[in-house]
Parts: sequence; structure tokens; C-alpha cells
Amino acid sequence: MQIILTRGLHAELLALAAREAPREACGLLLGEAQEGGIARVAAILPAANVHTDPQRFFEIDPVVLIAATRAARNGGPQVLGCYHSHPSGVAAPSATDSAMAAHDGKLWAIVAADTITWWRDGADGFEALSSPDQQG
Repeated sequence: MQIILTRGLHAELLALAAREAPREACGLLLGEAQEGGIARVAAILPAANVHTDPQRFFEIDPVVLIAATRAARNGGPQVLGCYHSHPSGVAAPSATDSAMAAHDGKLWAIVAADTITWWRDGADGFEALSSPDQQG
């Protein structure tokens, strides 16, 4: 899978994670899945982390998720996946991430320090993806 996003969105993910620390930042990746396995991330939709222990775990505000899903059904950008940060960890899926994942093929961006890694949440678990092609 090839991921495309702008340098500005890359910088925005890093800034959102830094601003929320020591809490885990989280939100949605919006855009368009194109033929040939290309995912074009067009926007980032931050969401409140509503988990009861937001310094160690994340849970995207369901109101934001439902609204984005409804908007996609009505012709808006697709929900390509989610992002979250690991303020005191590494930019890789944790055991909790693996246990809580839906295995639905969606993208996951994980931010730690100044690093963003990209993953596909497949039926057999997380698959590491190449860094996105950054444009503009």
C-alpha cells in the first residue's frame, strides 16, 4: 500500500502529538483510497482521547468517529484510518493496540518523539508500511 500526504499534514501529526503529551493524542485520517493500493490522506481530524487512562491508552471520541463515518457515506472524505501517539514509547503498535485493533484493513499512524510510522491493520495483525510519499 502506498500512502500519500502533504508535508504540512506530516508536521501537523507531530505537532498534535507534542501538544497533547503526556496524554496520547488521537484522531482520524481522512482522504481517498484509490486504485492500485494508494491511500491519499487529505485531512487529519483530531478527536478527544476519551479513555479513562489517556496517558497510557487511547480511545477516539465516538461522536467524532460516527460523524466522520456519516459524512463519508454522504460523499465526504473516507475514513482511511486513525492516528495516535505514544508519548513515552516507540512508534510501533503496542500489545494493547494489537489487542484492541479491529483488523479491518485501515491505516494506523503512530507518533513517538519526532517519528511517525505507518501500519495496516490487517486480518493477521499489523503490517508495517513504507513511509508516505510527501507532497507539497
